[in-house]
Amino acid sequence: MASGVLQSLLGALQASISILLVIFYGVLANQYKLLDGASSKKISKVCVHMFLPALLITKVGNELHADTGTRYIPILIWSLFFILVSVGIGLLAVKLFKFPAYVTPALAFNNTTSLPLLLIESLEFTGILDNLLTDGDTVSKAISRGESYFLVCALVSNSLVFALGPRLLAADKEPEQEDHDDEDDEAEQNGAANGDVEQGEDDDEQTSLLPNRVRKTQDKFQARASRLGKRFWDKLSPRTQGVLSFLSDSANPPLIGAVLGAILGLVPPLHRVFFNDSEEGGIFKAWLTQSLSKIGQLFVTLQVVVVGVSLSASLRKVKRGEDKGLPWGSTLFILGIRFIIWPVLSIAIIWLLATKTNLLRDDPILWFAMALMPTGPPAMILVAMAEVSGAGEHEKMTISKILTLSYAASPLMALTVVGALYASQAAISK
Repeated sequence: MASGVLQSLLGALQASISILLVIFYGVLANQYKLLDGASSKKISKVCVHMFLPALLITKVGNELHADTGTRYIPILIWSLFFILVSVGIGLLAVKLFKFPAYVTPALAFNNTTSLPLLLIESLEFTGILDNLLTDGDTVSKAISRGESYFLVCALVSNSLVFALGPRLLAADKEPEQEDHDDEDDEAEQNGAANGDVEQGEDDDEQTSLLPNRVRKTQDKFQARASRLGKRFWDKLSPRTQGVLSFLSDSANPPLIGAVLGAILGLVPPLHRVFFNDSEEGGIFKAWLTQSLSKIGQLFVTLQVVVVGVSLSASLRKVKRGEDKGLPWGSTLFILGIRFIIWPVLSIAIIWLLATKTNLLRDDPILWFAMALMPTGPPAMILVAMAEVSGAGEHEKMTISKILTLSYAASPLMALTVVGALYASQAAISK
């Protein structure tokens, strides 16, 4: 028994260290000026807006069938449950202990995408998931299911982080406002560049590839649609505007990707042509589905590398500024909830649901993934939220140091992995 626990712990620790090394590679890329803050933001943006939706389309669509679609309902409920409970804990802690406002989103939104996806991929090579395989199951199939489970959880988290995040930080702007401003500036630059072209100047990388007639028609249509939309918006009541704003913030590219994946998976003819082998009618699998799968796989590693770049840039800012030290009360509270309290609670709750009820599917990988979902370091989006909320330099440096410490402590997730593994094994025997 002791040797089995030690072997599982070493396997989980190896998987966690591999993630930490990928983060370290991002730090090295920043230190040697291969990537900087601006480039990492662009990479992160393309990861969220293109690579993650592609990953959701292929993973969720491939795993989702008309007769197995209900397997994701417990994940949706569980994800919503632990996020809202974390928000409640954070708001209560801020009120009772006078913690800073960033404690609430730090508790509510953990890294639910790149970190757990890379972790479960690393576990494939440690062999510790073999005991969770059912009859006819393979490690590769189990890993694929686990990835789809984490992606559905990430869908809920990403939808709420853009809708609730700024409000939890009492922000007046949206998390993506800075990006929108960049896009507006880019549009202005495109317009200027296009104007220069019309005046006979050389093209550059900002020049639109559309013909001038098409571009002018598009600009007129967008301007007219914007005016009509503003008139309609101004006629709405403040409450209606608030509801529509919340729904608009919740809609994002990952959500669209997940909806497309669900449609492709649940509609049998679409599932056949997109995900079946060519000899079984999968006319799109070899080229279209595979292309989406390839760019989707870029998300997992690139996003973790960006974490390293962001942490390195943040540490450099801390080094240049005045270091007033960490607020250890709120820092230890965040780390305690993320790495101790939620792991214990989630493992116990999932074990009870798997053994005492019929609410969960008879899939040990599902139990294992659900036990891991509420755990781990806060999401890096916290930095962006602090940036757009008008937080002071000291507060932003504090958040950066908390995130650095949280990701440095990510090997502690090995303990959660072992706990979830043995709880799942115990549930099988029941």
